[in-house]
Amino acid sequence: MLSAKQQYHNLPLWCHAQVGLRSNTLIENCKSNASLPLFGYVESNAMTSALNETTEIFPRHNMIETPTPLTRLNRLSEHFDIDLWIKRDDLAGPTLGGNKTRQLEYYFGAALAKGADTILITGAVQSNFVRIAAAIAAALGMEAVLQLEHRVYNDTESYKNSGNVLLNKMFGARIIYYPEGEDENGADKALYQEAERLTKLGKRPYVIPLGENNAPLGALGYVNCAAEIVAQAGKSQFDEVVIGSGSGASHLGMIAGMKRYSPNTKVMGSCVRRKKTLQKQRLVLKSKHFNDMVEEAIISDFDIQLWDGALAPGYGILGDAATMALKLLAKLEGQVVDPAYTAKVFACIVERCSDMQIQKGSKILFVHSGGLAGLFGYQDDLVKIFS
Repeated sequence: MLSAKQQYHNLPLWCHAQVGLRSNTLIENCKSNASLPLFGYVESNAMTSALNETTEIFPRHNMIETPTPLTRLNRLSEHFDIDLWIKRDDLAGPTLGGNKTRQLEYYFGAALAKGADTILITGAVQSNFVRIAAAIAAALGMEAVLQLEHRVYNDTESYKNSGNVLLNKMFGARIIYYPEGEDENGADKALYQEAERLTKLGKRPYVIPLGENNAPLGALGYVNCAAEIVAQAGKSQFDEVVIGSGSGASHLGMIAGMKRYSPNTKVMGSCVRRKKTLQKQRLVLKSKHFNDMVEEAIISDFDIQLWDGALAPGYGILGDAATMALKLLAKLEGQVVDPAYTAKVFACIVERCSDMQIQKGSKILFVHSGGLAGLFGYQDDLVKIFS
């Protein structure tokens, strides 16, 4: 029987790896943060043994200067009578950054380990994931094939050609389109077909898949982030971390990391793509893939907490709750969030403070995952809001 390492290296180049880790190597993937004091929140025996394990199975290409800042939002803390902080992952990675850089460190690590010269990825027209992948590919001298899906009905020139789309072109990426916005399996299939075509032409492509049936390799990046947050917080840990929940990788990684490093900290995912009932089904499935990947049943169904009060009227469209959150954060703190994603995440805090789901005095962390390039794709809507 082949070892996990052998299984990994025997996969076709363009196939996303779905292999296991050695026991307890969930922590090993965070060993770049091991020099940070963790103030007793790590199980010392597991940590000690895990740090002696190898990370060959999941190679990582470092793209972030860590730790990203952890800053108190003083005026909003006073406004809501809570202790509110922001994790500035909007500063993570190249060119307007974002949380997807943490995920892409593992995907590019796998691609480079396999000798790939081309990256293929799929996402919405104004996808930050796609844009950061294009930027990293450019920096590494790799080609990038970006498949943009029509998820949002927005026919404005700014949405179609500005923001992330413009940056993709500046990075020299090749853009193709997929006509459906709610067909992840079909979108992945189209990428793999393109990868096969490129392979026949002598290229060495690597596909970064989107569908829920793939192992969430990028989630390891947010295990790292959780370790980073715990180290920065010191002896006064957070009562709750609020993070976006779309593809689910960042959300699951944060759950796993907090369970390992600060088990009393609740992780709340704010839905940005689908209703919480559907998102729960998705994350239950992906959590099983994650547990299999790390060979440890660290995430349970109970750990997956979701809120969808700002999702309406749909993905990539600003509703009242997200609009109010965007305005409030800008006016009181000078911080900007994007309409498609982080405005809906911050709204999770605003709305839940208003209806007392978040108790006064609680220490809360908002994970700002970026998306600022998308502001220019939504500038027509934002001009109307702020006129």
